[in-house]
Amino acid sequence: MPIVVQKYGGSSVADVDKLQRVAEKVVASKRAGNDVVVVVSAMGKTTDQLLALAHQVDSSPPRRELDMLVSTGERVSMALLSMAIQKHGVDAISFTGSQSGIITNDRHFDARIIEVRPHRIEDELARGKVVIIAGFQGMSYKREITTLGRGGSDTTALAMAAALGAEHAEIYSDVDGVYSADPRKVEGARHLPELTYDEMQAMAEAGAKVLHAQAVEAAREARIRIHARSTFATTGRETVVRGDAGAAAGAVVGLDRLAQVRVPGADPGALLGFLQSASVRPIQLVADPSEVRFEVATGAVPDWSGVRDALEGTHGAEVADGLGAATYVGREAAAKGAEVLAAVAELGIRPRRVKVEALSAGVVVDGDRLDEVVQALHDRLVGPV
Repeated sequence: MPIVVQKYGGSSVADVDKLQRVAEKVVASKRAGNDVVVVVSAMGKTTDQLLALAHQVDSSPPRRELDMLVSTGERVSMALLSMAIQKHGVDAISFTGSQSGIITNDRHFDARIIEVRPHRIEDELARGKVVIIAGFQGMSYKREITTLGRGGSDTTALAMAAALGAEHAEIYSDVDGVYSADPRKVEGARHLPELTYDEMQAMAEAGAKVLHAQAVEAAREARIRIHARSTFATTGRETVVRGDAGAAAGAVVGLDRLAQVRVPGADPGALLGFLQSASVRPIQLVADPSEVRFEVATGAVPDWSGVRDALEGTHGAEVADGLGAATYVGREAAAKGAEVLAAVAELGIRPRRVKVEALSAGVVVDGDRLDEVVQALHDRLVGPV
């Protein structure tokens, strides 16, 4: 039988009624003659609620304990979905990330998958069962529970699809694919029927939330098509991400909760060592004889207050918080830098940083101006539907 890997995000399993509807979709795929593997996120805002609890206890909580805490959310949804599927008369079994054979490095809260050993998954598929996997989590080679960072369930799905030899993976959420901007915030956002892996990865790295950057990287390496769809919409629209996709209209992505860091007179090696030990991934790091400059997506750093205190107190850093990045992504991005700056200038904004690369051109601005900058860039560079 062909293997189908499906991933359902938190909004798709936000309550029992939605979870029951997901179970019906899974059962239909199984009865259509497929071997079905399902990856689920935590229900609704469960992960945010668990993080909020942790921050009530400690404003800079230990990452190992965060992993122990937030990984429980997916265990709830996987067990409930297995129950719902079995109620339809279809055999199903749920597994945690570690039970599924997902092996990661030893970083907490933003671990990377280094190997997938899907033997138990293959055994249960051979017995005719639907297999449900808790997304977002794995086990390090030290046998510690780890999580894969925000959007990590996408990475679970694509890594498992590659390990099982699936030709494609279906990523379900509350939108019917990828748009040229967030349709909930930007007027005139266009639906994009297809994208290349490079375009989708550039969008994900710039802050798009539809797919996780590591997931796109895994898909590209294994040449797996990604079908991004709405869980409950009946339009049949989707976005297909593949290597030979046709030309797209371009897209504009906003990333909030960004910090710029400047460290005068820093030893780059010592500073990078600190960032690595603190599990912080710097963006756009530049080192010259007088200083080191970089940015941090603070939304991906759960203990940011402690990291910031160490940067300022120990390393003498100057930190500007509360910023945002607006980025145009497209095949003509390298020629769009002047238009990006013109659009921002018309708003009376002076960018804090400008970046132009082969697939992206963007600016960093104050966070309270981010939404209007994203809209202006979309109006100028993409245009309405």
